[in-house]
Amino acid sequence: MRLAELSERSGVSTATIKYYLREGLLPPGRRVSATQAEYDEEHLRRLRLVRALIQVGRVQVAAAREVLAAVDDEEQEHNNRLGAAVWALPHGPEPDESAPETAAARREAGRLLEAMGWTFARGLGDESPAFRMLVAAVAGLARLGYPYDVAHLTPYARAAQGLAGPELSLIASYESPAEQVEAVVALTVLFEPVLLALRRLAEAEESARRFPGPTTEAVRRAVADAEAGE
Repeated sequence: MRLAELSERSGVSTATIKYYLREGLLPPGRRVSATQAEYDEEHLRRLRLVRALIQVGRVQVAAAREVLAAVDDEEQEHNNRLGAAVWALPHGPEPDESAPETAAARREAGRLLEAMGWTFARGLGDESPAFRMLVAAVAGLARLGYPYDVAHLTPYARAAQGLAGPELSLIASYESPAEQVEAVVALTVLFEPVLLALRRLAEAEESARRFPGPTTEAVRRAVADAEAGE
């Protein structure tokens, strides 16, 4: 396909595609003349990934380039390639090693991984950006006086473990290893806002069950009336 068709099918303007090409986020097309190139389905798929990173994930171009380099590293074994691509994504703040809460948070985070039986994650330790992000978050809870021990964190870990299976099954449904690596990056970026939204909706529902009041009953009646009118 030519640039105009790639633009039409992807929903990305030709100017933006040319920018991605200049920045090395999109591989060049196959030259058919001095001024024209052809693109294929792989370009379309990569363009969707770039959009997920930059437009949805708000990843800076330099960071996106690092993520895509990990995605394209075919020399690594498949699990390492998947992990490297996710590791290259921007994560939360690093733990403040000068804070007194950080050491305790690191111990508690390690205990949580041990309690969950996450031996691979434990083996990665502080090399994992996700583990460091967990340590920083747990330290923040401790600093502000909120519960942060294993007993309080375990339900969240179990919920996350329950999500990991379906997500990896979805990733495995893509045919090629390259598509799977791209999918793990895109889904990490695209599904995190979904998870946050669902958590807040679930909390609102649970709160309404536990602490019912006039507003709760009014909302329920409105929903029942709407359903009856369908």
